[in-house]
Amino acid sequence: MTTHCLKRSRPLRAVLGSTLCLTALTGCAVGPRYHSPHAPSVHRYTDRHQPHTTAAPGGAAGAAQRFRYGVSPPREWWTTFRSAALDHLVALALRRNPTLATDRARLLQARAVVAADEGVFYPQVNGNLGAVREKNSGAFHTGPGAGIYSLYTGGLSVSYYPDVFGVNKLVYNSAESLANYQRDQLLAAQLSLIGNVATTAVQAASDQAQVAATQRIIRSEARLLALTKMQYQAGAVPYLSVVNQESQLATSKAALPALLQQLATARYALAALIGEFPAQWRPIHLRLSQLYLPRNLPVSLPSTLVKDRPDIRAATEQLRYANAQIGIADAQFYPTVQLTATFGQESLTPGSFLSSASNVWSLAGSLLAPIFHGGTLRAQRQEAIDLYAGTLATYRSTVLGAFQQVAGVLRALSHDAQALSDERAAYRASREALSLAQESYRAGAIDSLSLLTTEALYSQARIAYVRAEAQRYLDTVALYTAIGGGRLPPSRSLLGPPQVAPKKTVSPSVSQATSQRNKP
Repeated sequence: MTTHCLKRSRPLRAVLGSTLCLTALTGCAVGPRYHSPHAPSVHRYTDRHQPHTTAAPGGAAGAAQRFRYGVSPPREWWTTFRSAALDHLVALALRRNPTLATDRARLLQARAVVAADEGVFYPQVNGNLGAVREKNSGAFHTGPGAGIYSLYTGGLSVSYYPDVFGVNKLVYNSAESLANYQRDQLLAAQLSLIGNVATTAVQAASDQAQVAATQRIIRSEARLLALTKMQYQAGAVPYLSVVNQESQLATSKAALPALLQQLATARYALAALIGEFPAQWRPIHLRLSQLYLPRNLPVSLPSTLVKDRPDIRAATEQLRYANAQIGIADAQFYPTVQLTATFGQESLTPGSFLSSASNVWSLAGSLLAPIFHGGTLRAQRQEAIDLYAGTLATYRSTVLGAFQQVAGVLRALSHDAQALSDERAAYRASREALSLAQESYRAGAIDSLSLLTTEALYSQARIAYVRAEAQRYLDTVALYTAIGGGRLPPSRSLLGPPQVAPKKTVSPSVSQATSQRNKP
């Protein structure tokens, strides 16, 4: 009896011994180890000395701006403009924008995939319970009820895929990279949305200011036309002066519809960003005079920019994913191991179902090794290598584009201040010249042609000054978005790592399908 028990236990010991050996091999990972790209070996953004302070042209948007290098932007950077209207627009966009809602859903979906993949890190346990009434052929059985029997079954089955070569951890890491990629894509979408809202709102304010300036010019020219007609009736000026003044008034009026169309387009764009239909949108009027120009502008260091910009972080996660794909392709050259066990009861009658004589069990192990695939595995490995090379090039292109954007905005802010200073001087001079010309024209000291020339110069100077004011705000917004903005509250951005972590291993046959359908 003892000998018989020992013989029956040998298969169990063999399976357990094989399991221990396979467990010891776990962690012998294949594939290249991932290394994060190094930060660019540059210490500044521009080709010459970086600007530290802009000019101070004066006026509402004419204060000097100082660049604070090595300082990260505030989390809610748009509040530095001190505009309640802008704050309200951004809050509405973050809450209602449909594109942002899509990105949030994709992030949640990616995290759900990671959570689902975690289930196969553990042994898979299933239960079954069944009853069968069956009749076999009567050719082998005689008598009443011959060949008819009932079978009652129940039990548990357990399967497990040990990660012998570490491929399953690579598969999990690739899924986790996809979730992190979607997180950074959401951050990039949020930053882009806030930047678009601020830019469109400032552009609408600029269009509104240009419309107001043009309307004032039209009213002024209409008064001058009435005066010119009176002078013509009195015989003081020729009829040509009346025609010239009518032409100037018509030209100014013709410019107004285009400005009104720009204003309507900007307001409709704001409605779309906020997720409203233009017909239902009640515009929130933002005026340039209500904006505060930030005096101190944070500029992240180049080494920090690659960590703060969400699009660069997303490109990094794509690189991590591509690196894992090479390891997964390498692992296809190695065997795949599966361990299974079943424990249960089988009985012909319900009464004996729970008896020890009805116990059944089985232990099994299988190994699947590739022998000949016609070059498919090598081609798949080369595909993964080429994917990594292309992803690395995309990462470098993203970093170069980010540095180019920051450098361009830094120069633009310096040039904006100088341009506003020049436009302000031109506007003040043209305004004074127009006042003198109008007085001289009423006194008969100059002709209508001189007055019309002065009017045209004033009109151009007024519009150019408004545009120069708006450009300082626009480029300030561009700087905040170029350096990556600030991190938004978790309630808005769904930030943070996935709430799952690998503890065991995954079978490549189970997880690769999930990995393939979630490629970035």
